[in-house]
Amino acid sequence: MATFSVQAHPTGAASWTELARTVEAAGFDALFAADHPGDCASPFVALAAAGAVTSTLGLGSYVSNAAVREPILLAADVATLDVVSGGRARLGLGAGHTPAEWRAVGRERPDVAGRVRRCVAVTEAVRALLAGEEVTVDTEELAVYAAHLKEPRPVQDRIPLTVGTANSALLRWAGAHADVVGLTGFGRTLSDGHRHEVRWRTDQIEAQLAHVAAGAAGRDTPPVLEALVQHVAVTDDAEAVAAPLAAKLDLTVDELLATPFALVGTADEIAAAVAGHERRWGVTHFAVRAGAVAPLAPLLPRLAGKALDFEHPRK
Repeated sequence: MATFSVQAHPTGAASWTELARTVEAAGFDALFAADHPGDCASPFVALAAAGAVTSTLGLGSYVSNAAVREPILLAADVATLDVVSGGRARLGLGAGHTPAEWRAVGRERPDVAGRVRRCVAVTEAVRALLAGEEVTVDTEELAVYAAHLKEPRPVQDRIPLTVGTANSALLRWAGAHADVVGLTGFGRTLSDGHRHEVRWRTDQIEAQLAHVAAGAAGRDTPPVLEALVQHVAVTDDAEAVAAPLAAKLDLTVDELLATPFALVGTADEIAAAVAGHERRWGVTHFAVRAGAVAPLAPLLPRLAGKALDFEHPRK
């Protein structure tokens, strides 16, 4: 059974609250807000507004850059969101990739290993703070002294953690510790600091999942696997629609249609693809962009309840 959530950011009050209502009514699991300081709205302010007009929708940043977020401030934001939403907050974190975000807070972007270490340190500190513990850390990556989140205390006993990444070391850590591993499919960050090469081919996905599995070895309950879907199109001609995007990404059409990071085809083909991603990869959760809400909403009952009933028409 597949679960779908929506990642978006507000551009106006009316459209944002309407999106939240629409997403909840359609049966999406959660509304996620992007977190790129200086390039989009504050996620926690936006999510609190969305929480005020919904009652069951999960709410979380997807994902916050652990490099430029301090643990006590992030924990306070997440706990406050949990309180004002009645226990619907999600904690989403990643290692970050955009150089401008470091410069904006007066820091230099570290190398990949340094970013991963910082992400792990911040994530552990935030989880400890949300659990009511006092936290002191004094390392090259993080300095926190006697931090304690006395108020507000979250409603949930344990706020679910999503770690979004394609980095091998962080995938292993997430496999061991996260509730949800957000598979981004990102490769090398391009020169603009925002866009990426992609790791969408079968061997690349298998390598990412192998890292998650290695980290999860010994866990009673492995983490949920969630794909960040970059392109959704309901169409009678999947190959024609997929071809331009495949060419742009240096993939074949078959490679694009086989990846969980794009859902293209008829209702039957998309349902079959979702079922196939669960069978093949173990991916059961999908985060889509706001533009996918309208085309996917009519399919959600089918995708959530009957996805495994379909064989892929293209096979």
